[in-house]
Amino acid sequence: MKLSTRSRYGTRILLELARHPGGEPVQVSEIARQQKIPGKYVEQLIRTLKSVQLIKSVRGSKGGHQLNKAASQITVGQVVRLFEGHTDLVECVGHPDKCSRSSECRVRGVWIEATEAMYEKLDGVTIADLLTETQTPFTHRRC
Repeated sequence: MKLSTRSRYGTRILLELARHPGGEPVQVSEIARQQKIPGKYVEQLIRTLKSVQLIKSVRGSKGGHQLNKAASQITVGQVVRLFEGHTDLVECVGHPDKCSRSSECRVRGVWIEATEAMYEKLDGVTIADLLTETQTPFTHRRC
């Protein structure tokens, strides 16, 4: 499975909002500049994040956008499900009827467990976790 830019950028937008102390509103232009995401795309993603009340807008001269929940209550898994839907690694995981071999397939169980493990990991990481300086559990390791 390859995550879309919507999931990746949506997570970065939330992270950017969480970086601002006191939850002060952040303007789209600032989010776009800091995260190097086109402003129009930031606006689209913000609409989606607002629709599920992860963020809220503040009007006025010092307005912008801010988290609507504590960063510790927003998981990466929530963001991925929001932008991707609940995506299984292979179609037969969620729809065994799509494959005539599902009932006898020796590999399907592996795909089910791998999908569950992926979401368990994503659900175990919050936006607050991503803010911490000690990100050793999230560093990329090469074998």
